[in-house]
Amino acid sequence: MTDRYAVIGNPVAHSLSPRIHGAFAQQTGHDIEYGAILAPVDGFATAVGTFRAQGGRGLNVTVPFKLDAFALSTTLTARAQSAGAVNTLGFDGGTVLGDNTDGAGLIADITLRLGVPLAARRILLMGAGGAARGVVQPLLEQKPVLLAIANRTVEKAVALAARWISRGDVRGGGYRDFADERFDVIINATSASLSGNLPPLSKRACASATLAYDMVYGERATPFLVAAKSFGVSRVADGLGMLIAQAAESFLLWRGVRPDTGPVIAMLRA
Repeated sequence: MTDRYAVIGNPVAHSLSPRIHGAFAQQTGHDIEYGAILAPVDGFATAVGTFRAQGGRGLNVTVPFKLDAFALSTTLTARAQSAGAVNTLGFDGGTVLGDNTDGAGLIADITLRLGVPLAARRILLMGAGGAARGVVQPLLEQKPVLLAIANRTVEKAVALAARWISRGDVRGGGYRDFADERFDVIINATSASLSGNLPPLSKRACASATLAYDMVYGERATPFLVAAKSFGVSRVADGLGMLIAQAAESFLLWRGVRPDTGPVIAMLRA
């Protein structure tokens, strides 16, 4: 029997996950069926229950259900516990395994595909919401010399940094607090790009060798990446590689094999 997987969200029609996992299955020779489930905002658990009853083996979880997936899980991976949110579910009998592959996807895309090491680097993480929370631990595991967290609501950045202070030099504050510091890597984990807006990043924080990375992806460069280029940054990247790398982590969890993300990125760019 063909194993069934899907992405669940609201909205979900725009999701690239079916194309990504279809490409992974073809590449690895795995016989899977992968679809998309539009769940009512207040009907996540019911939709998951129906999918499991029909033989579903795993789900990718997108907005707005990552906290619902966290609550539904009977077992959590360490990185899901760290993030406080789940974007991947695996079903085995009565067990619901919750994982969060976002951080692993980000690290894989930056260090492996882009070839930018994060060890002993100065990193600025913009944002202190769910997307940022999911990547703090994986970033710290790379042993940066500094992880600065900047947010418009300063208290959120300070609180997030305080949670991880025992793991390294982690500082939280407002954008002005880091305006005169230079960073090797600047990561936009805010939702500003989705609405065409720009975080108040200081030009002085950027150097020509800085990597500017936006977790958001699209057909055009995001406002953050456009601004970074105007500040003299020579290397920019959007979040498509992260999306595909985190999907590869999900595929590994479900199928025990890690697909090659390069050909899939090239396919979607084309």
